[in-house]
Amino acid sequence: MKLTKLLFLSIISLLLISADKPNQTFDFRIRTITAGITLENLDDLNAIKNAITFLEKAKNSYISKGYEVQDIRISTQNLHELVIDTPTEHTLQQLKEIDKIVVKNSISLSIGELISGNQYDEKLTEWTVKLIKETSNINFSVPISSERLGIHNKTIKTAAEICVALSKNSKGGEANFRFTASANCPDGIPFFPAAYHKGKNSFAIGLEYPNLITKVFEKSDWENAEVNLKNELNNQFKPIELIGQTLQTSDWNYDGIDTSPAPGLDASIGQAIETLTGKPFGSPTTLSACAIITKVIKNLDVKSCGYSGLMLPIIEDTVLAKRAMEGNYTVEELLLFSSVSGTGLDVIPVAGDISKETIEGIYRDVASLSIKYFNKALSARLFPIPEKNAGDIVDFDNPYLTSSVVMKLN
Repeated sequence: MKLTKLLFLSIISLLLISADKPNQTFDFRIRTITAGITLENLDDLNAIKNAITFLEKAKNSYISKGYEVQDIRISTQNLHELVIDTPTEHTLQQLKEIDKIVVKNSISLSIGELISGNQYDEKLTEWTVKLIKETSNINFSVPISSERLGIHNKTIKTAAEICVALSKNSKGGEANFRFTASANCPDGIPFFPAAYHKGKNSFAIGLEYPNLITKVFEKSDWENAEVNLKNELNNQFKPIELIGQTLQTSDWNYDGIDTSPAPGLDASIGQAIETLTGKPFGSPTTLSACAIITKVIKNLDVKSCGYSGLMLPIIEDTVLAKRAMEGNYTVEELLLFSSVSGTGLDVIPVAGDISKETIEGIYRDVASLSIKYFNKALSARLFPIPEKNAGDIVDFDNPYLTSSVVMKLN
């Protein structure tokens, strides 16, 4: 009798232990949990540390349910709200102290927009070069359009000068990975470098799920792809939302999920699109596939935030990079895809001798598109590659980037 009871208790214990160990696997990752905080000033290191504590708790909550969490991040209010006029050497020293903390904890940080409104700041370029050289994990942006002011023609000039300077002052031009020209971007985007925060502390989720889209499209056609994708994404994302809601406290608001299907080197949005179209990315019907995906991700039954649009970053996606090397599409066509679906032009390799005026023109097109449609958030992260010309193959030291071709600009 005692043996039977002992055996029974042992079985129950094993069942409880196994219940704590999730055995479900997922066809996607949580790319980031991003905490948005409002600093009292740039010496407010306690706010940074409190955010790190919360992020570690949130990360462990998702991991305990079997999800892979790739990254945790922090965004602050825009730097121009913390610094009067152009940032100084003192500003740089303050940010270096913050950078030490986030680097130690393997966290990326965004200080948002460096400049407000529509203005040209000739001093800002030199300061950003110093920031990139003397910090490791700090990201930033410059706004080139807004609903209130329209196209920021003066700020576009500032952004173009920064892009060129960062290219010339970093190996392979890779400093531009930490900078973007943001067009009509709202607060609360969990993806970098466009992220910035407003108001009470909060957090949002960013996902990497092209493989999930591919899996759905393998069993779909043009007639049912939209319905099938929406049903599957709702089923997969609602548990993520529930966990986020349980993490919400009086100190931390849950902003939602940025439903953008961010790609990775083993999760290609190009492959997902080709699975539906049956043709190489850039061929006819690519635009139609982009439109279907975007319609779905903007109308899911979960609380959404940020871009919630289709990302097409050439050098972060092996299939997109391959099709670029094959000459299957142009930068202008990528912008066309963004008109119905995308988040703009992201990590686009261009010639190292590209003129500042050409970059200004690209930024102006992105800015124009962002205000053509209501609430259209776009960004442009260009990669001028030193000593490389259009058509050259380019490699990167960054482990998150893949080899590609320098894109030709018409």
